[in-house]
Amino acid sequence: MQPPYLAKDALDIGLFTNDLEPMLAFWQQEVGLTFDHMLPLGGGVRQHRHDHQGGVFKLNHSRPPLPKAAGGGLLRLIIARDDITEITTKIDPDGNQVTLVPPGTQGIHHWAIEVAANSEEEFLAFYHTALGLPLDGGDHTAVQVGRSQIIARIDPMLAVQTNSETMARKGYRYTTLQVQKVDPVHAAILAAGGTEGQPPKTLGETARISFVRDGLGNWMELSQRASITGSLAH
Repeated sequence: MQPPYLAKDALDIGLFTNDLEPMLAFWQQEVGLTFDHMLPLGGGVRQHRHDHQGGVFKLNHSRPPLPKAAGGGLLRLIIARDDITEITTKIDPDGNQVTLVPPGTQGIHHWAIEVAANSEEEFLAFYHTALGLPLDGGDHTAVQVGRSQIIARIDPMLAVQTNSETMARKGYRYTTLQVQKVDPVHAAILAAGGTEGQPPKTLGETARISFVRDGLGNWMELSQRASITGSLAH
């Protein structure tokens, strides 16, 4: 059963780049994501939002130069598409890996993000225990976010500290859970062992957001978006 705090049955994915046009062409034409709209974030960053069956792919373009991607972290996006008949792996212009699969491959029917972990226990301590996300019941260590999944790749060689207090680096940098109310969810995750990335704040009339981090420093956004929840009340 999904935790009652979720406001949407799909995970959102956030990526940063300095190289906008080639990245837009790749993700729209080669991966097949549908452009929705552009959202200015300030500080020279614009978010180009793309849809995949209700999940949002946030291609954040930064005019200021970004640091290189941190080691480990979010490793690969796996996308299920009805028109795909065999597993196909592609590399975007920044070197990010994305795999297109027929629906049902490894139990994936929407999309999944692969996360490096030292052990199953380490992964589940945050994603299952602290976040309350249910196990997916497949043949790998993973949790479900509605129709989406977060999958552990157990590999101590890859599971290094992201060693960055700055989220804005090249590559896959964060996931987003759309929640009913940010503040109580944020507090509950910290009480259950999560680490704070950024405290809750309100972005105009659009959303109230915060960030938490797992044991290796990977970022997760909690978003109370007015267009989904109808209110930004705390």
